[in-house]
Amino acid sequence: MQISTNRYYDRTNAQLSSLQATVDKLQTQISTGKKLIAPSDDAVGYQRLQGLNRGTADDAAWASNITLSQTLLQQSDTALGSISDRLQRVQELAIQATNGTLSAGDRQIIAGEVRAVLDDLIGLANTKDVRGQPLFGAATGDTAVTRDAAGNVTFTGVGDPAEIPIGDGVGIQPTQAAARVFDGIPTATGTTDVFALLNNFAAALESGGPVSTDVLDSLNSAVTQVASVRGVVGARSARLDLEASRLQDGELARATDRSSIEDTDVTAALIELQKTSTVLQATQASFAKFSQLSLFDYLR
Repeated sequence: MQISTNRYYDRTNAQLSSLQATVDKLQTQISTGKKLIAPSDDAVGYQRLQGLNRGTADDAAWASNITLSQTLLQQSDTALGSISDRLQRVQELAIQATNGTLSAGDRQIIAGEVRAVLDDLIGLANTKDVRGQPLFGAATGDTAVTRDAAGNVTFTGVGDPAEIPIGDGVGIQPTQAAARVFDGIPTATGTTDVFALLNNFAAALESGGPVSTDVLDSLNSAVTQVASVRGVVGARSARLDLEASRLQDGELARATDRSSIEDTDVTAALIELQKTSTVLQATQASFAKFSQLSLFDYLR
């Protein structure tokens, strides 16, 4: 009988411990709002949750790069807009300059404004981005363009700007190299860059010589080229908006999955807590009553 009594105590103690542990666990789940406290609670669910968390961390990094790219593209668009405005002003000046009745003084005034625009364009070409790097810089070089003592402007570095990764194996070029903005402008004798075009235009005015109408055609081509580059920038911005939306949708889906794995169904947990507490109390009461029986005392 001693063995049977010990077994009874052991079984009852184990049952009470198990019930109390369940009560404690349910209370924790209700108070924290999380049903998955430790890996042992749901090994498969815990592994799924770790995968969801890694996906969130990865997408947070991509989202940061997308935000940076959007900022750079917006900065590029603003700068390109300013470049376009200045070139259009030179177009107006070129139309004035083709007027054969201009005095020498008028031509000098126009030349001075053209050179002022040239200075502005060089400054815009060397705009620094939010990272402190050349906005229109090539793959190499610390600046986009340089001007020597004689006033000649050259493009610094070669290659397209580096892409910024915005997804797994996906990147985007946040701007264009200065050569793609300012170089390759067609003329009557070949191609040139905007800086040389304006410099030659100003020099012709200063010398008192005739201003060819070819200048107008080249300026029109320059404005068209800048508009084309601006269009590319706009298309890339639209693509980034789609990528950002995709990341948001992915995170919403993960949030739903995460909630189904780890969040407590409070109503169900409260019902289960009540049931378990009732069983625990009944078991405790039954054990206490049974242990007080005289026959039980005798058997011990």
